[in-house]
Amino acid sequence: MATGPVGVATSNSACATATGSSRSPLRRLTRFEFNNSVRDLLGDQTEPARAFPSEELGNGFGNDADTQSVSSLLAEQYSKVAEGIALRATETPAALAKLDPCTMSLTAATEVSCASTILSKLSARAYRRPVLPAESEELLALFSAARTEAEFAVALSTPIEAILQAPDFLYRIELGERNSSGRLRPSGSEMATRLSFLFWGTMPDATLQAAADSGELSSAAGVLLHAQRMLDDPRARSVTRFFFDNLLPIASLPQLVRDPMMYPSWTPEIGALMHEETQSFIEHEIWNGSGTWPGMLTAPYTFVNDALAKYYGLPPVQGAQFQKVAVDPSQRLGLLTQGALMAGTTTSNFTNPVIRGAFVAKHLMCRPLRLPSDPNILAMVKPPDPYSGKTARERYSAHSRDAVCATCHQQMDPIGLTFESFDAVGHFRTTENGVTIDTSGGLPGTPINVQNALELVKAVAAEEETQACFVSHWLDFAYGRTLKQSDASDACLKEQLFGAFKASGYNVKQLLLDLTQTDAFLYLPSP
Repeated sequence: MATGPVGVATSNSACATATGSSRSPLRRLTRFEFNNSVRDLLGDQTEPARAFPSEELGNGFGNDADTQSVSSLLAEQYSKVAEGIALRATETPAALAKLDPCTMSLTAATEVSCASTILSKLSARAYRRPVLPAESEELLALFSAARTEAEFAVALSTPIEAILQAPDFLYRIELGERNSSGRLRPSGSEMATRLSFLFWGTMPDATLQAAADSGELSSAAGVLLHAQRMLDDPRARSVTRFFFDNLLPIASLPQLVRDPMMYPSWTPEIGALMHEETQSFIEHEIWNGSGTWPGMLTAPYTFVNDALAKYYGLPPVQGAQFQKVAVDPSQRLGLLTQGALMAGTTTSNFTNPVIRGAFVAKHLMCRPLRLPSDPNILAMVKPPDPYSGKTARERYSAHSRDAVCATCHQQMDPIGLTFESFDAVGHFRTTENGVTIDTSGGLPGTPINVQNALELVKAVAAEEETQACFVSHWLDFAYGRTLKQSDASDACLKEQLFGAFKASGYNVKQLLLDLTQTDAFLYLPSP
């Protein structure tokens, strides 16, 4: 369902005051991108970037260029990790042979030419562009200097280590080139890098690099053609998994701990299965289901295996493989009522409607929720005594009665209280401490009142601000920064993408293709 460039908004829109292409800051590889790149460059699947310090979330995905500072610890880890990768890439004859067959028949006369071949090939792929003769000479000089005191394999690891610490590997450097109309746009190699990291989270493959070299990526149509190819490739699914692992509160489920006396059926293994349930569901819905974001929010099915079906009390399924099963339509509907979301939005042994409501309002609808700055008020921001009432509604009712607290909580509590039919480990329930749970609530800022989570989910899925928020998250992730509504170019970009998303019926795959057809993706801002 490919399209051309996304449409330009009307003159009375945010685009009326926008000028030029959006800002395009220098981006550093994230841990996810680093691991993928060394896997594809050298076959290293040890995920070495796990040794790096935690990333500043910034836009929520760890790739916000404006927050990617380099601490002394990160610089130190770059060195250690590069050394380990280089040694693994050269430690055995079999490993060397993967770098190039020339290593299988080395002689004193062929060592330098073999090393030159390997380093030229590796540096071009690592830097994601043609390598200058001077750069090749420097790498070969490192090898020759090391070879005076070490055997071939160890000497070769030295320039490989240097490649992995080079700014041209660690950063996505874009200098651009002028087209016939004088506009600055990424070069062929730079555009290939933009595409490969957007769709696969790694360096370009040979097909994409060949397209860059031949000039195929110099037009919007050529970019779209390769974007479609990459999106259809199974490798694209790892990026959507990464996106939703960061958008949704599910990544840490395998480490989630609950009181075994209160929740004897909960184990870290169940948390891991819930995580896979949600990711399998999302993947199926994007590629084989409705393909839409509202569809994900309201789909009447999920994915479980034998252990998870037993945990939920569903009809038995056979085997450890995840299978598509219908959910009880009186209990669950779509993504938000899955066990993963309900357990992931609970930070203790007791449900917290404030956290659940805040997640929907802030992360799914992009509503600004800010904590008060007054330290006296902040001291009051804490969950109530879990034994101060038999139900969460009783325990949290003080928020709505306190005038100081009510302003904030009225934006979250009516949403979160509808999910009280799910306990802290994702089980459906109708009572708490022997009292029937009141799951009524509503969608603040609208006239919508609901009786339960199912009605709330349908209401959220039907709101345009939910769809616009989804677009905003993909823009932040795809362009590696936090777009600002106060910036005319950014506001115009969001408006254009939302219009295209709406026109497609809120199709997720089409949104990813449209991300490559904006001026912000096809061009660079002129200095």
